[in-house]
Amino acid sequence: MADSKREVERKYEATPETRLPDLTRAAGVSAVVHRGLSELDAVYYDTEDLRLAADSLTLRRRTGGGDAGWHLKIPVSAGVRDEIQAPLTDTLPPDLGELLRSRVRNTPVTPVVRILTARDVHHLLGEDGTLLAELSIDEVLAERLTEEGHGTTSAWTELEVELADDADPAVLDAVERRLRKAGIRPSAAPSKLARALAGTAPGAPGTEKPKEPSPRTAGDHVLAYVRRQVTALVELDSAVRRDLPDSVHRMRVATRRLRSAFRTYRKILDRQVTDPLRDDLKWLAVELGVDRDQEVLDARLRSHVSQVPAPLLLGPVSARLKLTSVARRTGSRQRVASVLDADRYLALLDSLDALLADPPLLPAAARPPEDALPRAVLKDYERLATRIGHALERDPGEERDVAMHEARKAAKRVRYAAEAARPALGKPAKKFAKRMKSVQSVLGDHQDSVVARDALRTLAVQAHGAGESAFTWGLLYGREEAAAAERERELPEVWARASRPGLRAALKG
Repeated sequence: MADSKREVERKYEATPETRLPDLTRAAGVSAVVHRGLSELDAVYYDTEDLRLAADSLTLRRRTGGGDAGWHLKIPVSAGVRDEIQAPLTDTLPPDLGELLRSRVRNTPVTPVVRILTARDVHHLLGEDGTLLAELSIDEVLAERLTEEGHGTTSAWTELEVELADDADPAVLDAVERRLRKAGIRPSAAPSKLARALAGTAPGAPGTEKPKEPSPRTAGDHVLAYVRRQVTALVELDSAVRRDLPDSVHRMRVATRRLRSAFRTYRKILDRQVTDPLRDDLKWLAVELGVDRDQEVLDARLRSHVSQVPAPLLLGPVSARLKLTSVARRTGSRQRVASVLDADRYLALLDSLDALLADPPLLPAAARPPEDALPRAVLKDYERLATRIGHALERDPGEERDVAMHEARKAAKRVRYAAEAARPALGKPAKKFAKRMKSVQSVLGDHQDSVVARDALRTLAVQAHGAGESAFTWGLLYGREEAAAAERERELPEVWARASRPGLRAALKG
C-alpha cells in the first residue's frame, strides 16, 4: 500500500566548492547537525513522449538512503509536491499506476533517466532539538536511458532544503536569506528530472510546456477555456483516486463546465464533434455525482443533527445517521474508482485531447470575441429567464420543486458561459457571472433541501421499523420544509437583481 506525504522544499545552485554559511544565524535555527553521506541510485520512468515530465510529475524507483522504493511526486504549488511512496519492487506498483492513468492512458512507462546522487545531509534543529528542515548538498550525475540520446550524461551540484513535517514554513524563508547573503542562488530547474532531461537531450519534448498564444478571436477564447477544463479533469483524476477533500466536486465541475461550453458555444465549435463528447461528459458527471451528492447530503444532515437540542434527540439518531452514511459512501467510492478505470472514461480523455489538437472550428470562431461571445451568453440567459418564470408560476409542491431544479441547471450554464467569456469581456462578464451565481445558490440550496427531505423520510421509516422513535427525523424534515419555503420566497428578489437590463447591456458592450 502506498503512503503519502507533503513535500515542501527549495533548490539552489551549488558547486563542489560551495560552503554553507552559519545557518544558526537564521531565525529559529539553533543547531546544524551533520548526518553524513549517502549514495542514491534512482531510475526515472515516463512515457516515450514524456507526458509525465510535461505535467511536472516524477516517477522513480530509488535504492539507497532511508526511503528506498517507488516515489511518485505530484505538484501542488511552487515548491510543494505530494510524494506518494510504495515499497521497492521490480515492477511499478499498481497503486501508483492507477494514479498515472489519466496521464498515460494505455501507454507504458519505461526508464528515461538514471540519476546517481552523492548526498551530504545536515539537519537544522530548533531550540528544543526538534527537526526543522533537512539540508543536503547533492553531487548529481544523470544518464539518458531512452533510445534518443542514450548514454548522454550531465553532472551538476545542487543544494536542497526540505521542510520537516509540521515545521513552520517561515524556516525556509529564514534559511534562504542566509544562503542568498552567502551568494547561493535559487535553482532555475524545478526538479532533478527536469534538469537531467534538459542536460542529456537539450530541447527534448516534454521538458517544458509550450506557451499558449494570447487569445484573439472568439474561437481562441473558447478553446483556451476548454483547455483549462480538460487540464483540470486530468489533474484531478489522481486526487479523486486518493479521496482528497473536495476532489470529486471539482472534477465534476470541470465536466459540467466542458458540457456547458460545448452547448453554449456550438456556433463556434461544431456540435457534430462536441455532441458525442457532451454525452460522455454527462455520463461521467452522473457517475461522479453519486459520491459527491452523498458527500453533500451527509454534511448537511450532520450539521442539522448537531443543532438539535439534546432533549429532542430521541433514539440513536447520530449512530443511525453515521451507519447509513458509511454504507452509502463505501458503495459510491467503489463506483467512482471503477468509472475512472473504465474504457469509456479513458476514451473520453483521448477524444478531448484530439479536439484540442484539431479543433472543429466553425466560421463564427474567427469573429471578434466581443461580438460572438455575448450573443451566446445571452441566449443561455433567455433560457434561464423562461425557466425562472415557469418556476415562479407554479404552486408550492412537487411541480415547483422540479421547475426550480430545472432553473438551477440553467443558471449554472449561464454562469459558466459568462465565466468562459470573462477573459475577453472583462468586468461586465465577471459581474454577470456573479449575479448568476447568486441565483444558482438560492436554487441549489432549495434542491439540496428536496434531496435531504427524501433522505430524512427514508431514515424515519428505517427508525420506525427498528422500533426507534422517528420524532427527531420528523423534526428535521419540518426544518427542511421551512428552509425550502424560505428559498422560494427569496428567489423573486434575487432574480430581480440578477436580471436588470443594465447588466445585459454592459455585457453586450
